[in-house]
Amino acid sequence: MKKIQCSVFGHNFVVSKEITAHVKEYKCKHCKKQMTTSANGNLIPLTPKYKRINSVLKKVYFKKEKRKAIILDH
Repeated sequence: MKKIQCSVFGHNFVVSKEITAHVKEYKCKHCKKQMTTSANGNLIPLTPKYKRINSVLKKVYFKKEKRKAIILDH
């Protein structure tokens, strides 16, 4: 029934993970379809390849933010 609702009314995506300020992962409230933000800002399906990319991107981003915070404290 939930997939029918998405096919009739469209998906209702909510942010499930925030990778960086510009890259996020989304999940449909009804059918649980997962999407992510591409390099040009469009929503694309969240495949295993993009899960790995987002994981690495998140690690790099937080290391950079951590270094930036240390530099600002001095």
